[in-house]
Amino acid sequence: MVAAPKAELTRKLMESAIPYVVLGLLYAYLLYLSWTPDTIGLMFASKYWLPELSGIAKMFSSEMTLASAWIHLLAVDLFAARQVYHDGLQNGIETRHSVSLCLLFCPIGIVIHLLTKAVLSSAEKTVPRTH
Repeated sequence: MVAAPKAELTRKLMESAIPYVVLGLLYAYLLYLSWTPDTIGLMFASKYWLPELSGIAKMFSSEMTLASAWIHLLAVDLFAARQVYHDGLQNGIETRHSVSLCLLFCPIGIVIHLLTKAVLSSAEKTVPRTH
């Protein structure tokens, strides 16, 4: 999506569900390995059944739990990057910078894409068309 966004291979890979199936299966496996009898209690320790930072910190002290969280983040980041990539193709917008940021800092990548789209849309409206 970054190196060759318009290549046929990139387009085919980004239309496929295979990366999400693989990441989903890996996530489920790591989540299974990290599950303990205390997991639910740590996740929902407050009287309102909401996660508390101390419980989350205790869960993430396990390498398996941390690995499953990392795979979860990879899947979400890839999904967001793919959405940005498709939106860029559909609207003729350069997305390499936004996709890169989505893969590293997902929310920032989404915001940068929306800003890029708004700036380009605004610039398009102010530049007179010549025939």
